[in-house]
This record gives sequence, C-alpha cells and structure tokens, in this order.
Amino acid sequence: MINEDFSKVRPKKFLGQHFLTDLNIASRIADTVDACPDIPVLEVGPGMGVLTQFLLKKDRELKVVEIDRESVPYLKEHFPELNDNIIEADFLKMDLHEVFNGKQFVLTGNYPYNISSQIFFKMLENKDLIPCCTGMIQKEVAERLAASSGNKSYGVLSILIQAWYDVEYLFTVNENVFNPPPKVKSAVICMRRNNKKELGCNEALFRKIVKTVFTMRRKMIRNGMKQIVGKDCPLLNEPIFNLRPEQLSIEEFIDLTNKVEGVLNK
Repeated sequence: MINEDFSKVRPKKFLGQHFLTDLNIASRIADTVDACPDIPVLEVGPGMGVLTQFLLKKDRELKVVEIDRESVPYLKEHFPELNDNIIEADFLKMDLHEVFNGKQFVLTGNYPYNISSQIFFKMLENKDLIPCCTGMIQKEVAERLAASSGNKSYGVLSILIQAWYDVEYLFTVNENVFNPPPKVKSAVICMRRNNKKELGCNEALFRKIVKTVFTMRRKMIRNGMKQIVGKDCPLLNEPIFNLRPEQLSIEEFIDLTNKVEGVLNK
C-alpha cells in the first residue's frame, strides 16, 4: 500500500490532474479490468499509484504510462515491482503496438479530464488492440459515451464510440475524494469491443457526416448535409433529413452514409 503523503507529487492543472484519495473507489476501479481477463493492462496517468497498487494485485502484466516528471521517480521508488514497466511518455503520441509487442490489452486509468476524449479517439484508432477500456472520467463525458439516440447527451462521441464498443456507465464518484477536488462529478465506465469487424459503410464519410451534422445539433440534418452533398441535392428531400442529429441511431447514420456515398459517386 502506498504512503498517502500527497505532498510528494503536486497535482498540475495544465495536465488535468486530480489525484484520487479514496482507496475503496480505487479498488473498485481496478476491478473493472476483470471485464477482459487474462490479457495485459496499460494504466494511463498513474500519478502517485493509488489505482496502480490495486492493479498490481491482479497478477497480470501491467505497464503504466506517465507524462508527469514528478510522478515518475515517485512511482519508481514506491513500486519497484514495476521494474521497467513505467513508461515516461505522452500517451497520445505513443505507438500502442509497441507497448505489449502487438498483443491486445486493457486500457484503464483515472484519466486526465482535459484529454479524456482524445484518449478515447486514440483507442478507436487502435480498436483491434484494445478489446476493453475502463476507468474514471468526468461524469458529463461518461454520460455522452453511454447516451442513446434521443438523449440530450447523445452526440459525436456517443456515436463514434458505440459504433465499435458497448458502453456501460458503472457508478458516479463525488468531488470530495480527489486532491484537488474537481468542480464536477466523475464517473467510472467500462467499454467492451462489440463483434463488428466493419461498419458496412465508408468509415471516413461516416465520421465526416456525424461530425458535420452535430455542429448544428439543434437544426434539421438537412442543414448540415448541404455542406456535403450541395444544397440542391434531391436526396435532401427524403423524410430523414427533417430529423435532428440526436434522433438518429447509429444504424440510421450508417444507412445515411451509404445513401450519401451513392450520390457522391455519381
């Protein structure tokens, strides 16, 4: 068990750091990696190792990636059992195929609030490597990840992630268990890869359509789609273009993508 002297490493605002201080919650977060047993675990942003200490008990290959130069020596001192498995790097710039020599792994962590969405987009880029992603993020982001169509939180992140992962919102975490306390609540989530090998549409166009229409989320889809197909495209007369973006399911966005590609290829 690590020493709870939180003066050794100062949480840094520019890194979005809020160190978890509740060991019970840390233990519960560590247990989420059991959703994908028997494969290695990569923890992002271990800080002072509050979560790391429980992950080490899992008897699985564990590596941690930390960008904070103050945290790295602390981790080396307090977790000698990690040996050479502390990676001092920016997760967003890493080649994830090199972490476990091309093997699949679980991604987990108490993710920095300011880059959590970027972390999940990197996960998507490496979805064949990451069958399971768990951890703690800002509650609002967790709600967006898990939201279904028709929900006010449903948006770009919901669709792009849920196209490839089943998302489960596990539990909410209050502000008072962090140093320093964030101004918002947090939540723990679990994302498991679904069985899709491909979307059944042009994936680049799918992402472009989703991102474009949600720039005008309060307006009918027709407004955003004019940027892609042109304002005089006959396709815009179909009833689906009278809906707002949050009303469409992922499957409907896939169907829409195929229709739009048909028009663009003419």
